[in-house]
Amino acid sequence: MSRPRPYLWRALAALAVMAAALAVTLTMSPRLGLDLRGGTQLVFETRDSPTVKADAEATDRTAEVLRRRADGLGVVDPVMVRSGEQRIIVELPGVLDPRKAAEVIGRTAQLTFHQVLGTADDTTKPGQGELVLPDESGQKLRLAAAGLTGDGISDAAPGIDPQSGGGWFVSMDFRSEGERDWAKLEGTAACSPYGDPKRRVAIVLDNKIISSPQINESVACNAGTGGSRQITGSFTAEEAEDLAVLIKGGALPVPVEIVEQRTVGPTLGAAAITASAQAAVIGALLTALFITVIYRLVGLLATVALACYALISYAALVAFGATLTLPGLAGFVLAIGMAVDANVLVFERAREEFGAAPSGGLRGALEKGFRNAWSAVADSNITTLLAAGLLFVLASGPVRGFGVTLSIGVIASLVSAMVITRVLARWAVDRGFVLKRPKISGIADTGRVRAWLTRRNPDLMKRRALWLGTAAAITVLALAGLFVRGLNFGVEFTGGRVVEFATTQAVGADTARQAVADAGFPTAVVQSSGDDISVRTGQISNDDVVKIQEALAGVGGDAVKQRDELIGPSLGEELRRNALIALGVALAAQLLYLAFRFRWSFGTAAVAALAVDVAAVVGVFAWLGKPIDGVFLAAMLTVIGYSVNDKVVVFDRVRELWGAQPKGSLAGIANSAILQTVPRTISTGLGAMFILAALAALGGDSLTDFAIALLIGIVTGTLSSAFVAAPLAIKFERFSSAPPPRPKVKRVSRPREGSGAVV
Repeated sequence: MSRPRPYLWRALAALAVMAAALAVTLTMSPRLGLDLRGGTQLVFETRDSPTVKADAEATDRTAEVLRRRADGLGVVDPVMVRSGEQRIIVELPGVLDPRKAAEVIGRTAQLTFHQVLGTADDTTKPGQGELVLPDESGQKLRLAAAGLTGDGISDAAPGIDPQSGGGWFVSMDFRSEGERDWAKLEGTAACSPYGDPKRRVAIVLDNKIISSPQINESVACNAGTGGSRQITGSFTAEEAEDLAVLIKGGALPVPVEIVEQRTVGPTLGAAAITASAQAAVIGALLTALFITVIYRLVGLLATVALACYALISYAALVAFGATLTLPGLAGFVLAIGMAVDANVLVFERAREEFGAAPSGGLRGALEKGFRNAWSAVADSNITTLLAAGLLFVLASGPVRGFGVTLSIGVIASLVSAMVITRVLARWAVDRGFVLKRPKISGIADTGRVRAWLTRRNPDLMKRRALWLGTAAAITVLALAGLFVRGLNFGVEFTGGRVVEFATTQAVGADTARQAVADAGFPTAVVQSSGDDISVRTGQISNDDVVKIQEALAGVGGDAVKQRDELIGPSLGEELRRNALIALGVALAAQLLYLAFRFRWSFGTAAVAALAVDVAAVVGVFAWLGKPIDGVFLAAMLTVIGYSVNDKVVVFDRVRELWGAQPKGSLAGIANSAILQTVPRTISTGLGAMFILAALAALGGDSLTDFAIALLIGIVTGTLSSAFVAAPLAIKFERFSSAPPPRPKVKRVSRPREGSGAVV
């Protein structure tokens, strides 16, 4: 029995993957980040207390208390995740007022119960473990050391007493050890006569007496009992409810501090989803039209594979439970453009193979195209995965979502191009009408760009000194922007607060600035665009944000908070440091990989060209005054991945041609490699630029800057491959003693029955 052909295995694998992706898509829903569905994210950092070190164990116990408090507030599906040893990320979907969330969930809530030792005055000095605190009326009391803590309470609930005129109280139920401790406190206090301050038990919350009731006359000395008890204290309904939440949740094992806070309104998230979907549809349609015009039938089939790619990527995101964030949406849209690259590499290589040996037939050219393009496809995708992995490890917040989405997109693009496109294209080139009219396939045509380059055969490497000088001048001009204009670091890297409001009436920038200044914030940076107003300040409280909101409502009608980001100064410094580390590690990782896969001279030349690309993008943002934030970091690492991708394709062709001509001139070989890869570069670049142009036009402010950075990076990355990396590789190779690459061993096998081609 003959073994099944590889084509059949690929077809079965493609069907299995698509069936699984479709099943996941129809049965599961995506997990949206707070920036898409609305809500508040708080990042707490635990601090050492006098008795407890804020290690991972203490932070985990703190997270559990925060979770119980969020449940008590009625938040649906709260998320509590420890990040590192001392940070806790709290996501509260649907909570748009961060004041209550921060005050209740993040409150230290050290609840203790104390025997009253008597009254006190300003001269009273408490003994060891004792406290001197004013009671509800202002009278200072001397308190014994805590006899019971909030850990001894199992449940708490607000209640109202109609017999006392509707006064609110909080009822408490004790755990077994808490009941014993309460009975001891109660029995000791009952030994003093009724009306004596010593017959009181003080209930202290965060070093403040909230209630100090007298023990009932029915309780005998040293005969305290357990059971439920009530805390009274002239509470309002809201105060009683908040206190019950804190008591039931328990005391935090260690103090916490809010170092980051983000709030996004649901309308802004819905608008972002709509804009990204529109950008994806428009960009994908333009890309599909472009590759269909250029590559005809196989291009049309590649668009079908791209649709399959989108389905696979989406299903993978849902199946792995990845959180889809706004930058993640951008990564999903961008990956559609990048997924074209593998198809283009294969089709261009198939065109070359058919042009070199038309007698081999369409199938033979296509199979060779897939086989010979594999090394470039694999190397370019690995370098992109390196950049995406660094984003996940070193970035934080929503930008991590971009790294996850981009990684999934890269893997899905490999499946769609090397399996699904291959199956569809192989089926198409075997059809009779295609065999009769081979140009319909798109493979039997060299293309206008390649034909023009073949006729003109320009010698780009003849002027390599000029290209390197021009690159140096561009780099100097770009870096001058850092000294002349400086970098406009976003609040994410500096610390502070940025709040965006939407008003019902358009408000000019001067009017909005004056209103914010009158509210008490004269140094705030206020920007206005019609009915959208952005206010950037230092570290201000949630109450201060409300003052600004009310001031803007006074000049613009109703002011609705759309976005609110608070970054602590220490966290901002840490994120800025991590961004620099990420860029440095990205360049080092690409250098090591390229040196391993190619030669040290090629790797060094590629990384030097990458430095030019990075300088160009940073310089443009400096001159334009655009923000440098986490989204910009995502864009920069993507630029590095894309730029290396392009250089890998060029150097892969240099290696192949040099191996075939080991005694040839490296300058001539590099020139030929560049000219041969130009059609692929143009097709891939235009495919990505269609997507980015749509994102820039429809994606909102943050995604517009993201798209602009990538557009600049794609242009500079493409040009630097030919005019910086290649000339530098020629120069560096003079100092290398390594022999030329070995020629590729061409695999030849007997034609299978009915194949009509040597494969």
